[in-house]
Amino acid sequence: MLNIVLFGAPGAGKGTQAEMLLKKYDLVHLSTGDMLRAEIARGTERGKLAKQLIDKGLFVPDRMVVEMIEEKIWANKSAKGFIFDGFPRTIPQAEMLDRMLAENGLEIHAMMALDAPEDELVKRLLNRGKVSGRPDDQDESIIRDRIVVYNEKTAPLIDFYKTQGKHKPVKGVGTIEEIFNNLCAIVDRVATKEVA
Repeated sequence: MLNIVLFGAPGAGKGTQAEMLLKKYDLVHLSTGDMLRAEIARGTERGKLAKQLIDKGLFVPDRMVVEMIEEKIWANKSAKGFIFDGFPRTIPQAEMLDRMLAENGLEIHAMMALDAPEDELVKRLLNRGKVSGRPDDQDESIIRDRIVVYNEKTAPLIDFYKTQGKHKPVKGVGTIEEIFNNLCAIVDRVATKEVA
């Protein structure tokens, strides 16, 4: 089973690349945002609690997110592997995820980090905002604030995975196909090592 964290700042291209990787490698997408939205839409107890917190501008507890991931893993035990998208976002989350995976005889095999300059990220998000209508992608100051938060809270995960020898940097600038081919080269190397 191949487990990959797809990582990068807002606008780095994670969503686009995740879709392509899922198709090529037949992996299961673990998007914590999608999972939370599904819980809220179904009106589960967890969804109700998550909605209350989100509506107040608060974060959903890490434990709740890890439980959702664990349930999704158990529901897909025969999967070839998982792409983690949007989680972990902090070192405590990564540590919690590692513990949960280890308890289930699993681990993260690679953290593929898409890297692009800030001005490129801003340009991409503003363009996405025109298409998607998302208000947070239409205001440059909000976008730059999100990048600052990413750099302060999320980017330290790079060192966390570097110490485990799992950090795989990927140039996030170029055509979608060029970036995808670079990601595939990493997945193929990691998968070969995993099988060997």
